[in-house]
Amino acid sequence: MLDLCLSNCKIVPENITRYIGVDGGKIVSIKNHPISAEKIIDVSENIILPGLIDAHVHMRDPGLTYKEDFRTGTKAAAAGGFTTVLDMPNTKPVTNTTRAYMEKLKIAERKCVVDFGFHVGADNLDQIQKLASLKPASFKIFMDLYEDDFLIKMFSEISDLTENNDNKPIISLHAEDNKIVDHCTQLKRSEGKLNPNIYTEARPSQAEEVAVSKAILLAKKFNLNIHICHASVKRSLDLINNAKNDGCNITSEITPHHLFLDSEYLTKFGSFAKTNPPLRKVADKISLKDLHLADVIGTDHAPHTIGEKEHNIWDAPPGIPGLETTLPLLLTKVNQNKMSFVDVKRLLCENPARIFNIHNKGFIKEGMDADFVVVDMKKRDVIKPENFQSKAHYSPFEGKKVRGLPIMTILRGEVVMYDGTVFEANGKYVYN
Repeated sequence: MLDLCLSNCKIVPENITRYIGVDGGKIVSIKNHPISAEKIIDVSENIILPGLIDAHVHMRDPGLTYKEDFRTGTKAAAAGGFTTVLDMPNTKPVTNTTRAYMEKLKIAERKCVVDFGFHVGADNLDQIQKLASLKPASFKIFMDLYEDDFLIKMFSEISDLTENNDNKPIISLHAEDNKIVDHCTQLKRSEGKLNPNIYTEARPSQAEEVAVSKAILLAKKFNLNIHICHASVKRSLDLINNAKNDGCNITSEITPHHLFLDSEYLTKFGSFAKTNPPLRKVADKISLKDLHLADVIGTDHAPHTIGEKEHNIWDAPPGIPGLETTLPLLLTKVNQNKMSFVDVKRLLCENPARIFNIHNKGFIKEGMDADFVVVDMKKRDVIKPENFQSKAHYSPFEGKKVRGLPIMTILRGEVVMYDGTVFEANGKYVYN
């Protein structure tokens, strides 16, 4: 007898009802009739999706755990329907050595309630080969922090790995040009203005477009796979897709805040809406009509304390928490017929699994991990940051009405969230 049967599951976009058998944490059968199992969970004709994968989170652990840690961050993930998260390297210490990587791994194995992997820093050139042997999700480069000469060195060192490695490493890029950002930020700060809206001009869209163009040239020169994080302007997506058509191995990520918000939210929410790259003017920003150009939606979950975010626009740290708001926001658009479940599965399940080589997740198929999120498309709510599992109790989406909510998250056959309550679970490293 199987461990678990999920009965009366509505599969989309086919809109069919199925019974899913789970054993040993894996999907072992998908039938159109009931399946015998030790435990049966009736999904009651609600829609079941693959567990979501967030390829871009900042869990702040180790070193910055007053903002977030692996336990609170992954509880937020489970609450939002995510069963796998890939953590960025800008912790303390930075995850750019094998020692820092293994220390982070020990912490995550102890605290995580969903599955996880890590991106690593590429700025410690002597460590790149050793880090590659640990199978990171990608090498992350913050282009806004480095001069062009050093960018070339990082790409060159990573390209050397391909000689003895059939799987080319991925380089994930924060694409904002260092010189343009520095120049424009100094210029705008010197004006002495504290209007939050000015932050968009301090890191203009041109900084992103120039950085994306540079990244494409480097990817072609070194024949590497690159992934552009949080593309915020339509022009970036056009550049990326033109490069794809030209044979470049490149993919793109967009975020819900760049998709649904614009620079006017800086006026409304001040530093609580500050993020890098900044929210864009309506004329420049990405929108729902650009979804077909994007490969992944990542939350860029970047929590801070309320006290930190209360500083003025120049001194407050950039970052918006997103794990608990993303799926309700997207399901609301599905209910409004402005996007589809095909979009949700492609951008938050299938493509993240493919791009970041997570071989056993992202699809509801026999043999895959039994990771699911069940959504009730009729359920309504209002986004209230005080109810977040995350330590970051703020959001520029505060007060937004949503329709369509995750009501159950299942990780390898175990229920980790039901009706907003998150249970203890043991998240596993996805690259073993």
